[in-house]
Amino acid sequence: MPDNEPLTPEQPGLLRFVSSSDYPRLDVCIAAEARIITRSAACRLIRQGNALLDETTTKPSHPVHAGQSIELRLQQTSALPSPEPWKIRTVYEDNEIIVVDKPAGLVVHPAPGHTSNTLVNMLLSLYSELPGDDAIRPGIVHRLDKDTSGLLIVAKTAEAHEWLVSQFKGSGIRKTYLALVLGKPEPSGIIEQPLGRHPVHRKQMAVVEGGRSACTSYTVCEYLGSFSLIAARPVTGRTHQIRVHLAHIGHPIAGDTMYGGRAARYALRGILKRQFLHAYRLVFSPPWRDSQLELISPLPDELQQALEYARHLSE
Repeated sequence: MPDNEPLTPEQPGLLRFVSSSDYPRLDVCIAAEARIITRSAACRLIRQGNALLDETTTKPSHPVHAGQSIELRLQQTSALPSPEPWKIRTVYEDNEIIVVDKPAGLVVHPAPGHTSNTLVNMLLSLYSELPGDDAIRPGIVHRLDKDTSGLLIVAKTAEAHEWLVSQFKGSGIRKTYLALVLGKPEPSGIIEQPLGRHPVHRKQMAVVEGGRSACTSYTVCEYLGSFSLIAARPVTGRTHQIRVHLAHIGHPIAGDTMYGGRAARYALRGILKRQFLHAYRLVFSPPWRDSQLELISPLPDELQQALEYARHLSE
């Protein structure tokens, strides 16, 4: 078996070693022997053709025998996330999943312009190995926008990852968001409009003909003069879905600078510094539990203060 010290590349971007033991899979061998990347990262390297077993590309599941040579080309992994200190609240955890309360301003996983200080970086300080084939997003099964706060589920095992992905594709996980919107929408409604890339502003989503089907239901919780507090429930999970759908019906989210226009951008100016959207509630029935799981994340202080101010203005 390997000792406890990680292997050192013999030259930048290149690591060669000989397996000291038999392993059932190549990705397991790389994670155990090299100790500089997780099994998920090893799996991605293998699929990219950047890991050779006896000078030959193969599959992550290929068995390895003691004495076989392995070569890793690491040039493409320079952006792989590294562990960083845990700074956020854990709402729930068991052997299969962890549910966190993501604060606004935190990016979920590394991306261009955000290579560190992400949720994934923090997760790696607690768990040396998380499931999934994408080394940049280990354990991640759904996302929240950077400036959206609230509940987010992370898979800790391959079985949980597979189950959660299937549930998010269907309707097995019920999500409720709290949003403060401009105007006075109908007391309840269902928004069914297809979403796709904006034809001009490619970083934005929009209601477009021929886009992917998308459905959001909502219920008004409280009318507050020029604002309304609503509970929004996405039936599908498209990028920026709630934000785009609410803007489309003429009730953009307060503080949403991308989709809300000038009125939303300057709503509650000086009080509200980001979009008023919070992943408030999750309800699901994981197969490894005997009972349904219901989790709640109260409004963070900055949104609660903005809500109280909106109530004050409506008096």
